[in-house]
Amino acid sequence: MSPTRKTTSTGAATAATTPAAPAGKPAAKSATSTKAPAKTQAAKAPAEPARRVTGSVAFVGIGPGDPGLFTLRALELLRDAEVVVLSESGREQLLAHCPAAVTVADGAFDAEGVPLAPAARAKVITTAAKSGKRVVRLVDGDGGLTGHVAEEAAACVKAGLAFQLVPGVSPVTAVPAFAGVPLTSRSVREVRVVDVTDSKIDWASVASKDATLVLSGTTERALVAGAVAKLIEAGLDPATPVITTWAGTTTEQRTVAGTLVDIAAALPSGTLCPSAVTVVGEVVDLRETLSWFETRPLFGWRVLVPRTKEQSGALSVRLRSYGAVPEEVPTISVEPPRTPQQMERAIKGLVTGRYEWVAFTSRNAVKAVREKFEEYGLDARAFSGIKVAAVGEQTAGDLAAWGIRADLVPSGEQSARGLLEDWPPYDEVFDPINRVFLPRADIATDVLVAGLVNLGWEVDDVTAYRTVRAAPPPAPVREAIKGGGFDAVVFTSSSTVRNLVGIAGKPHTSTIIACIGPATAAEATEHGLRVDVLAATPSARELADALANFGAARRAAAAENGESVLRPSEKRTSARRRR
Repeated sequence: MSPTRKTTSTGAATAATTPAAPAGKPAAKSATSTKAPAKTQAAKAPAEPARRVTGSVAFVGIGPGDPGLFTLRALELLRDAEVVVLSESGREQLLAHCPAAVTVADGAFDAEGVPLAPAARAKVITTAAKSGKRVVRLVDGDGGLTGHVAEEAAACVKAGLAFQLVPGVSPVTAVPAFAGVPLTSRSVREVRVVDVTDSKIDWASVASKDATLVLSGTTERALVAGAVAKLIEAGLDPATPVITTWAGTTTEQRTVAGTLVDIAAALPSGTLCPSAVTVVGEVVDLRETLSWFETRPLFGWRVLVPRTKEQSGALSVRLRSYGAVPEEVPTISVEPPRTPQQMERAIKGLVTGRYEWVAFTSRNAVKAVREKFEEYGLDARAFSGIKVAAVGEQTAGDLAAWGIRADLVPSGEQSARGLLEDWPPYDEVFDPINRVFLPRADIATDVLVAGLVNLGWEVDDVTAYRTVRAAPPPAPVREAIKGGGFDAVVFTSSSTVRNLVGIAGKPHTSTIIACIGPATAAEATEHGLRVDVLAATPSARELADALANFGAARRAAAAENGESVLRPSEKRTSARRRR
């Protein structure tokens, strides 16, 4: 649906003009009146009132939990939303896709915390749309399978509001898929979906050996127990395999397997999850072979990612692909230099041909120089004729995004030492200029400067930015760090080690420590940390891969010994209980 536009009438009158008469001839009289009173009357005519703009409503299915199970159409509507009505489960993280000025309404409770009935929620929706707003109502799972959405849509029809229904991924199919259970097979072609909260179910007709049963509404152990008891009473074999999965499609997903006769006893007491799903039938046996989500090497691991406020989340994205739950904690804040004159002179020298090389030793250095360029109205063309070096692939990638191709990237270790190993010595014949511009942090070491000087180059070592320690994280995060609440910590530089220990304390001995390179590992060791994982090459991707390999090896060892697969934080808890 095209977004509605407000139109306003300016009330300006357009006067017809009469062509000028040829020279020497009297002007012809106009057929239309040009008397002053008529003009005055036209000018005073009231403008037509602007047409009242009517809003619209989109009911958007948002899937069972994983924010990645989200359609492109849903994303498009969120980006254009003016009012968002949250789903019953909240899902506030989806607001990141909305404009900053979006208005958010709770779709589950009113201002006093009383649960909203469908009629009350419909009133919230229609009131916002009647004011001309584009309203997006988020619906858990697939809105087409949610009965009360029909009531809310009917309220839109009654109010004369345009609406649309955008389907989402249903928990009925998504949760079993993430549990490794296909709902059909070559021998089972029928699927029956049963809401166990429905008091009018004919269990005799539901119980069947030839169909897979998907039981929704199994949000508590008591509901599962009641449903399986009725299936057994209706004649279904008590040995029929069953699984119950809750928090499905998220990294908190848990699945319990059993049979009709024992599944209820195997479940934890109390409430499981609003989207809990129980599957009954022979297809459940395929889980042993097809389980793919809960067997990821870092599934459910809570991983601390110390970082600067400006760094991208590439490492976190990679960790999520292995099933981890990354939690980013700023440990360093990047700020401009206290005295910008040195940087200003260097930029001027770069433009006027003072340098043969520019060496970028970090992504922050690229950012600092680019910001200075934009401040002066310059762009990447100023690097024409200048050789550019980058300390690693990520830094080179940031340069490429700016339109600059790095001439030199270390072929081995991605560090200052690795850069020196590949740096050519100064040659008086082939190098017209012997000077290098080195923009970097105020706390950078002199290894690169000394090495370049030994190769015959003169170096303008310029402070492009300052790194200062960030504020301590919230108390719960600090307690989790020191108490073993995190399964792993990934350190991407020596400074992240120093600063994390400084603002939050040392990680618990049960926490796996992963480091991006030898220098970072040495810093961790100096602070009394046991380094468990070291990236093969210094990059965020390799660091995440190395931690995943470590997790996979732990999982394989547990399986070989017939032990339960526990996360490091769970093993710490279990050991404490045994003591």
